[in-house]
Amino acid sequence: MTGVADAGIDATDVAAGVASAGALDVLATRHAYVAFALLLCVGLYMMIANPHLVKKVIGLNLFQTAIFLLFIASAYVEGGAIPIVHSGEAETVTFVSPLPHVIVLTAIVVGVSLTAVGLALCIRIYDEYGTLRTDTLRDLMRDEGALPTGPTVERDADTPAGDATGATASAAGNDAATDGGASDD
Repeated sequence: MTGVADAGIDATDVAAGVASAGALDVLATRHAYVAFALLLCVGLYMMIANPHLVKKVIGLNLFQTAIFLLFIASAYVEGGAIPIVHSGEAETVTFVSPLPHVIVLTAIVVGVSLTAVGLALCIRIYDEYGTLRTDTLRDLMRDEGALPTGPTVERDADTPAGDATGATASAAGNDAATDGGASDD
């Protein structure tokens, strides 16, 4: 018999303990990837769930920062040196690739530009509508006619609710494809 079975410890308990110790070891040694996952999730949640446009831009920045961190963390080489080889020296050391760093620098410039454009649009939207909440903006734009109110489908009494074959666009028989969208009022 094994020492584990002799001690009265179940093998599944040992496997679970090793798995949790392995997970804690990964979390302790790969903290940049944990930070990446947290920033990515928080940024994505802010972009999707938050109705305020400025907070959506902040969420986009968090998401971008997470991607930058992923690139930099994946480019890390233990014991790596700067990729500069002086003439006459032997190439015996491990070098770090500068390409991910260059890509991240370019992405930072693009991210700052995207943030500036997004915030400028937020200022223009606030000046025009007086709010930055997406639900209020949607209602205001529907009221002024900039957004359609939704699909309006007239059904016959004998047509099932999920069947759109018996639907007519209007009493005159015109639809958006034939009238150029003039009946979208």
